[in-house]
Amino acid sequence: MIWTIIGILLLFWLAGLLLEVAGGLIHILLVVALVVFIVNMIRGRSKA
Repeated sequence: MIWTIIGILLLFWLAGLLLEVAGGLIHILLVVALVVFIVNMIRGRSKA
C-alpha cells in the first residue's frame, strides 16, 4: 500500500516538474511521501 502511494506521488511530482502544475504542492507531497517511507523503514527494522 505504501509503495503504491509513493509511486503515485512520484508520478505527480514528475508531472509537476514537466507541466508546472500545482506549484509547490507537488514538492510538499513528495517530501511527505519520503518522510513516510523513512519512518516505515525505521519501524520495520526495529521490529525485526
